[in-house]
Amino acid sequence: MHATRTIAAALALLLAAAPTLAQQQRVYQWKDAKGVTHYTDLPPTQAHKSRDIDNKGNTPEIATVKPVENEQCANSRSNLTRLQTSQAVGVDTDGDGKSDRNLSSDERASQIELNQAAIKAYCPATKP
Repeated sequence: MHATRTIAAALALLLAAAPTLAQQQRVYQWKDAKGVTHYTDLPPTQAHKSRDIDNKGNTPEIATVKPVENEQCANSRSNLTRLQTSQAVGVDTDGDGKSDRNLSSDERASQIELNQAAIKAYCPATKP
């Protein structure tokens, strides 16, 4: 009789705690070799941080996330912005990392065209 009460009490406690347990989730966070942060609900093999997230029936806020531009798109946009100013753009002709001369007007126009083409190729079309 005593064992039946203990089992019944344990079962009642488990049922009472079930909604609370269902509302909590553990999330694991880690950074890979490239510095990119990852999140998962399964423990990763590498060093990681873990977080318990409580959702007690509240509707989670949904954040609008701006898509990340790929590197070619971002570089082309940045280059085009700089080329379209009147600021001098240096050229490293001998590969020492230092500017040896500035782009000529014809070279600047050619680079503008190349970067505009790269934007069309690498950047997603924006919807109006």
